[in-house]
Amino acid sequence: MKKILLIEDDLEIVKLLEIHLTDLIYETSKATDGSIGLQMALENDYDLILLDLTLPSMDGVEICKRLRAVKNTPVIMLTAKSEEIDRVLGLEIGADDYITKPFSIRELLARVKAVMRRTVISTAENLKEDSSIIAANTMQIDIDKRKVLIEDKKIELSPKEFELLVLMASNPGRNYSRTELLNLIWGYNFTGYEHTVNSHINRLRAKIESDMTNPTYILTTWGVGYKFNEEIL
Repeated sequence: MKKILLIEDDLEIVKLLEIHLTDLIYETSKATDGSIGLQMALENDYDLILLDLTLPSMDGVEICKRLRAVKNTPVIMLTAKSEEIDRVLGLEIGADDYITKPFSIRELLARVKAVMRRTVISTAENLKEDSSIIAANTMQIDIDKRKVLIEDKKIELSPKEFELLVLMASNPGRNYSRTELLNLIWGYNFTGYEHTVNSHINRLRAKIESDMTNPTYILTTWGVGYKFNEEIL
């Protein structure tokens, strides 16, 4: 049974989500306080976190930042704020999706299902069915196990960081614009938030590159976007 953590201080919303998520055979836990929610997220393993932006004691932005520093649990942010800056901020700190209140419960459940079933294979273009392992230099990417090793050391990546890496590593040498990466990894709903790609690429590089100023794996194509270094395969 998939486990979902609800970090939300509106008890009516919590009750509504619990009813519908339970109907979909998801096991739910809840926290109405930000600090408690973060503690639960860090101490337990969840398949998804529904995270409100405005919470007592610690807001959703800070929770997501701290969570992303150590864990890669998928996060859908919930907020009453609709300003563009809040949406961009939520995506840039590592949220996988974003929905504003008031929302349709049907739409939210569709988003939950989409995050749950999302796989790298569905976004990686031209990935051969028998190619579940990608080896490049000292890096090994196991797509089925969603695991990345560099010099036999496991690298912890968020879901979006992993999807970006697999997409580009599956098509070495191909130049991807920021708009293409945004559409392939996040979907067309996020058109206009290309800067989010830069933030995720920077975090990904910080985890896999030994020298950020002279990257080995993900190269910048000036005036275009990014590509995976085909010369190391």
